Amino acid sequence: MSTTLLVVQHVDHEGPDLIADLARERQMQIDVRRPSLGDHFPDPDGCRNTIALVLGGPMSVNDRLQPGMDWLQRELDWLTSWHQHQQPVLGICLGAQLLTMAAGGSVEQLLVGHPAHPLKEVGFGAIHWVVDPSEEPLLQGLHPSETVLHWHGDRIRLPSEATLLGSSLHCKEQVFRVKHHAIGLQCHLEVSGSSLENWIRADRSYVVNAMGADGPEQLQNDWKRLSADLNRSGRRLFSNALTQLLAEL
Repeated sequence: MSTTLLVVQHVDHEGPDLIADLARERQMQIDVRRPSLGDHFPDPDGCRNTIALVLGGPMSVNDRLQPGMDWLQRELDWLTSWHQHQQPVLGICLGAQLLTMAAGGSVEQLLVGHPAHPLKEVGFGAIHWVVDPSEEPLLQGLHPSETVLHWHGDRIRLPSEATLLGSSLHCKEQVFRVKHHAIGLQCHLEVSGSSLENWIRADRSYVVNAMGADGPEQLQNDWKRLSADLNRSGRRLFSNALTQLLAEL
């Protein structure tokens, strides 16, 4: 029986990119749902051969109670049920925050320093693994530290049943898993070059606010320099993730 990658996409410019490529290489079917456009979610009981991929977006999970954001609360309710059924799921950025909430954790503004002040963590930077990569199946074949794309202003507070795997300088909760059926990344390794251009156009003011007036140009130049390594580590990590999640079906 064929397997399906159920992609929950929140905005036009943030798609599954590399993860979709890897899924197609495994002959998986791809089913894209857009909750903000009124798409419905499948019943977890009827999705025994499905991995959910919950993508990012410019909104915060804490915006779900704002006017016009009812769809985000419905998505959280659905993901909570999906998680309680121990259906496999991979959450990225906003998706990782939703997964955290679904598993009993919380999300708050990213604050650094003393006195504490808000930080938008945006740009290419390192994460380091807080476990031995050789002893964690998800991290097999990865270096002790990897470069990723950061693009967020919130911080995850993990639930007690989660295992922290990777951290950055400014944000501890970057990569984690909940048991073996749920994986979350606050950072990005899935993005393609064409998508990054779209991200910069769509969120230019956010980038400038976080990085300064030359932020968009810096992101483009860094991508040219780092894209080969980012693709390598992204393919390794997400290949490991799909292997792990497929084993949970």
